[in-house]
Amino acid sequence: MSSHEQIRIVFGESGIRGYSPPKASGNEGADSRRPLCSDKLLSHGKKWKLEVRLSPTVHTRSSILEPVDLPPPFRLVRLRERRDAFAHAIDIAEKSGAGTLTYVGRFDLAEFAVVLEPAEPLCTARRAFYAAMVALTDALRAYAPPNKQVAIDWPDAVRVDGGLVGGGQLGWPSSAKEDEPPRWLVFGAMIRTVAMTEAEAGVHPLASALDQEGFGEAGAVQITESFARHLMLATETWHVDGFDAVAREFLSLLTDEPQTSRAIADNGDLLVRRVGVDATERHDLRKYLRSSSWLDPKLGGPRL
Repeated sequence: MSSHEQIRIVFGESGIRGYSPPKASGNEGADSRRPLCSDKLLSHGKKWKLEVRLSPTVHTRSSILEPVDLPPPFRLVRLRERRDAFAHAIDIAEKSGAGTLTYVGRFDLAEFAVVLEPAEPLCTARRAFYAAMVALTDALRAYAPPNKQVAIDWPDAVRVDGGLVGGGQLGWPSSAKEDEPPRWLVFGAMIRTVAMTEAEAGVHPLASALDQEGFGEAGAVQITESFARHLMLATETWHVDGFDAVAREFLSLLTDEPQTSRAIADNGDLLVRRVGVDATERHDLRKYLRSSSWLDPKLGGPRL
């Protein structure tokens, strides 16, 4: 695949679909929207080998100038340290299209966002958030020390051995209708790679960072690259085995809650049944995604 070709990632009932835009003509936003195939991510008739380089690559701690090596079909948009990857991805989503990945080069945070183009109504397309969260946790698990637990507080917070390190968020057009496919979705993530505070140990017992958890030299670049590869794997799982396979993987990553069983409804809501209780609790995904449980707006990063 040449550097001038792109493929669009589209979440739909069958998982992902590929599109090939016309040859470059000076208009970056042009797109023929002609399907290469109705249900596969392809290039010149060949499916990408998703298993390639899923294992972590040894690097030194990321610098803000270190290259970010993304697999096709992702297109990198690199931002200055004070920019907001999630907000910028939302700003450019319609023009730049699916596969655009915005990245902020920061020493203490892995911060990035990716544009998706759903092929199903918004009310069910939000389930793409679960696939992206699976990819995010798998990206961390690829670098985690043995027996180090990486878990999710539903729906959006990521913890390593109980310490909050970050999470994910999802955006969609404010004008989007629930019963129609949105023009785009944006999944954004932040992971605290380095603890920058000089507070004494124990002052923030519920917060952590990758360097404090023994992740070695895994930094922002490595986590971002790993996320991109694992997102391709998660979408392929959705395509081959259906969303239920993604849901099972996500539910297996949730923090333990004794004497409960959990499931994900067709619209992405979390269903919880407790032992000895007849009623089923329903947690509204749309409502919870309106704000991020893990994000501290004043800090501009994960809560302490």
